[in-house]
Amino acid sequence: MSEAASARSRQGSLAAVPIGPLEPMLRNWLPRQRWFAGKGRAITRLRLVSAVELLPPGASPGLLHLLVGVDAEGSSDCYQLLLGVRPNLPPALAPALIGHAEQGPYAGQAVYEGLGDPRLAALLLERLRSPGTLGPLRFERDPGAMIPAAPTPRPLSGEQTNSSLIYGDSYILKVFRRVGPGVNPDLELPRALAAAGCARVPAPVAWYEADLPGAEPLTLGVLQPYLRGSDDGWQLALRRLGAGADFTAEAHALGRATAEVHDALAGALPTVALGPEQTARLAAGMTARLAATAREVPALRPYEAGLRGAFDALAASRGGGVSAQRIHGDLHLGQTLRTVEGSWALIDFEGEPARPLADRRRPEPAVRDIAGILRSFDYAARSHRPFAPAWADACRAAYCEGYARTSGRDPREDPVLLRAYETDKAVYEARYESRHRPDWLHVPMAAIRRLSEPQRPAHRPGHPVTPPTTPGSTTPHPKPPRRPLA
Repeated sequence: MSEAASARSRQGSLAAVPIGPLEPMLRNWLPRQRWFAGKGRAITRLRLVSAVELLPPGASPGLLHLLVGVDAEGSSDCYQLLLGVRPNLPPALAPALIGHAEQGPYAGQAVYEGLGDPRLAALLLERLRSPGTLGPLRFERDPGAMIPAAPTPRPLSGEQTNSSLIYGDSYILKVFRRVGPGVNPDLELPRALAAAGCARVPAPVAWYEADLPGAEPLTLGVLQPYLRGSDDGWQLALRRLGAGADFTAEAHALGRATAEVHDALAGALPTVALGPEQTARLAAGMTARLAATAREVPALRPYEAGLRGAFDALAASRGGGVSAQRIHGDLHLGQTLRTVEGSWALIDFEGEPARPLADRRRPEPAVRDIAGILRSFDYAARSHRPFAPAWADACRAAYCEGYARTSGRDPREDPVLLRAYETDKAVYEARYESRHRPDWLHVPMAAIRRLSEPQRPAHRPGHPVTPPTTPGSTTPHPKPPRRPLA
């Protein structure tokens, strides 16, 4: 019998840990984590939703799995925590320390971020290798997947709204931090694509969820193949730009890859036609986000009326409606990988993590993903000194042409829809940069000035030969809290 399966009948698998003894240290530690969504809001209450010991009681080190509800000035979220417990913390784990328990079952012991401990990270993989349940936790594995035992784990640096572990050079486990009822799109969509035979997205090989009374299961983590030796699309674009090298062939191929994924999702999952009323509501949502951002970002206010025109045009122009389907939802160059074979893969299908899960699972026009990549080319070009607009124009044109080559639909042929989504994305970027990186606000503001002008007749730019040859910046690509913005 597997370890996870035998644990089903083991008494004491549910940890008798009230939140009280851990509350002081968690109140201090949570707001400092990059994945904590309640920054700037005081925590008013912590609630213990679930507590499970993933090792037998008394084991050292121990591994405690918590789901903790956090109320913070008008918001309420649930977070997944994996806490290690040791009498003494070795020097290598000192940066992971959360605090020392003063009372309760772990009194006198060090409590720390468990994912930073290789022994505990290896245990998590063992649970995934051995499907079964442990209290409310359910571990699943693709029946055809052969997961090797105990490859060396290491944390992936640079994560923001989630935490990831790489096991050897074979697998990557994404541990979702802010969780809610319902299947996460980062599990749902790659599984649907794998079933449809689309090889552009690594297929999940194992995952784990929580079954809580009166709620849909919560997706907690997904294990996928690790594409060793792949180039991050954002970093690759910056290197090419800095070297004065052309990137249009890569952009064209990425457009084709995006279209393949969109076509596969449209075939695997339901699609809908948004009628005029639904499209008007879509435009109204964009207008509302613009108004909220203008209140928060003074630099945006002079352009608000011009930007609103893009959304008004969308609301007024739809005769036969807009096709909507499941999409990536947060697509930009940092969510793409060029593999060692030279093909493009798309990753991180979670969508914008700040949005409610139900919204992220709703069908949307595919042009939202396209607008994200087009804005990403602009971000790359504006990270260059001097600004390289010809490089961005060439990449945007090549990407759209690649997309049209595969899908038969050129996104530039619906300029009203494309402009509305690019405008909505630029407004989102302005809000993010104003909050987190004011020095980068000039990047979306340049697009906002352009997009606020009266719309000119659509045209398809050519492919300028090369951008300027001044070395480019390697500033990380602005994405939402998990990574910088698209």
